[in-house]
Amino acid sequence: MTTSAARPADGLRAGDVPASPPPSAGSKKLGGVAGWVDDRTGAAGGVGYLMKKVFPDHWSFMLGEIAMYSMIVCLLSGVFLTFWFVPSAGEVVYHGSYAPLQGVTMSDAYASTVHISFDIRGGLIIRQIHHWAALMFIVAVSAHMFRVFFTGAFRKPREINWVIGCILSMLAIVEGFAGYSLPDDLLSGTGLRAAEGFMQSAPIIGSYLAYFVFDGPFPGEAIIPRLYSVHVLLIPAILIGLFTAHIVLVALQKHTQFPGPGRTNDNVVGYPVMPVYAAKAGGFFFIVFGAIALMAALVQINPIWAYGPYDPSPVTAGSQPDWYMGFADGALRITPNWFEFDILGFTLSLNIALGALLLIPVMYGVAMAYPFVERWITGDTREHHLLDRPRNAPTRTALGMWALTTYGVFMFAAGNDIIAIKFGMSINDITHFFQFGLFILPLIAFWATRRICLSLQRHDREKVLHGRESGTIIRTAQGGYFERHSGLDPYEQWTLVQHEPVAPIELEPAVDENGVARPAARKDRLRARLSHFYFRDVVNPVTPSELAAAHHDGQQHEAIEAQALSHSIEADPESASGSMHVEEGSEPEPTGGHGH
Repeated sequence: MTTSAARPADGLRAGDVPASPPPSAGSKKLGGVAGWVDDRTGAAGGVGYLMKKVFPDHWSFMLGEIAMYSMIVCLLSGVFLTFWFVPSAGEVVYHGSYAPLQGVTMSDAYASTVHISFDIRGGLIIRQIHHWAALMFIVAVSAHMFRVFFTGAFRKPREINWVIGCILSMLAIVEGFAGYSLPDDLLSGTGLRAAEGFMQSAPIIGSYLAYFVFDGPFPGEAIIPRLYSVHVLLIPAILIGLFTAHIVLVALQKHTQFPGPGRTNDNVVGYPVMPVYAAKAGGFFFIVFGAIALMAALVQINPIWAYGPYDPSPVTAGSQPDWYMGFADGALRITPNWFEFDILGFTLSLNIALGALLLIPVMYGVAMAYPFVERWITGDTREHHLLDRPRNAPTRTALGMWALTTYGVFMFAAGNDIIAIKFGMSINDITHFFQFGLFILPLIAFWATRRICLSLQRHDREKVLHGRESGTIIRTAQGGYFERHSGLDPYEQWTLVQHEPVAPIELEPAVDENGVARPAARKDRLRARLSHFYFRDVVNPVTPSELAAAHHDGQQHEAIEAQALSHSIEADPESASGSMHVEEGSEPEPTGGHGH
């Protein structure tokens, strides 16, 4: 029985909309605050855009998040340390709780750092969190740059973001050096002494530069306050500004994504910032914070009380810089001494300046210029939002491995003295090995990486054309053998053929149609040679026509019939054997063993 039948008057209100409950007092206040802010800033549109922004979901994208969260942990722990650290080189006598240093004369900076470590509750773990977070930040930034480079994420329109990332990486290692130089212990003081020598090796301005930075002869009392200002104010402000610009550009541009079904240059497949991505990112921040805190609690780092205060008189053997400065120290160690010259009564110490002063700006300068150089060589000026599989850009991947191998040679060369001591080898032989390895090992890495990428491309092509090898051998009725290949999943097949075919740039004639030499002929020849080098032996993806031909050629047809015949033999051996006729005196014609 309906309501109108029970009470005829109720039928008059059958179309009424149920009244919704009024908003709670809390939501009214929140909406009022949001409206008040929007009326005065107009932020609702931008905030709404960001909240709906879609980010793809892939584990490699978390590398950039780890860098950002590590920087936040660095800032938070650094604020704690500034409350008790004294950035002064003034001398004091230690009377703290660490007994081995009782009565030792030291700087205020060293004494305050020991005080933080042993007398401030939680001070030691905060110090170690700060140091580990700095190392994690540099590691994450470096790994994030590797991901961007090897997948081609630096291409148009993200060249500016790549340049910002390179500057961030360079400033991060400078910030790390300034940070671990502040405690004024024996290890950090040795590093500052080396830095002063590096500055003096600069041609013409070297001695003036060192005098300006240290405000007089080494060590002086000005370097620690100046490093403190650089470490706490200047570089962090630049890092935060660059990081903000980096994130804003990521938000304004479409986020890159790995190739897959449904993913194109015109869309982004993933989750919106609110509520899914924000919840995952917030949880991941606490995971990163917890991992850094766990390392700080369990793994000791930079025990300055074991080194003692800095004294410029002794020679500290076996001292090593933090790993991110190791490559520069290694370059310094393997540079031959004959790079030092006397010109017009002046000494030009290139054996020091090349590795200590020029290597870092040259390395990052080359990295920043690479996207523009690759675009000029390939002639590709289109926007790219789909990432490359590293195997599909074999020359770029090989160049990246060349750079990493060169970095590895420099890095291990920084420990040539430790290697000689631990393995009982000649330090001169080790140094010569690294000197020759600097020219040989990167070439081997380039050649091997490129050949591996080309082999993987050919393997992908064969897999698309002929399917996946099953390991099952089929014998045909004519006595031939082939391997059964199972077809690929359409989604997997799409991933293997989605990349675009490439070809070297064609060399234009040196003269125009009137026989006049073109002004840009020499530049075009150089570009054509580089393009040929870049795309040499290229393996382009399978085309639809090639795929159709592979699926309908004679061998594939025979393989399908033989497979059906083998099933019929298993089902009814007698009828199957009776259906096969062989002319007397002849041999069965083999079908071949190509397995296609």
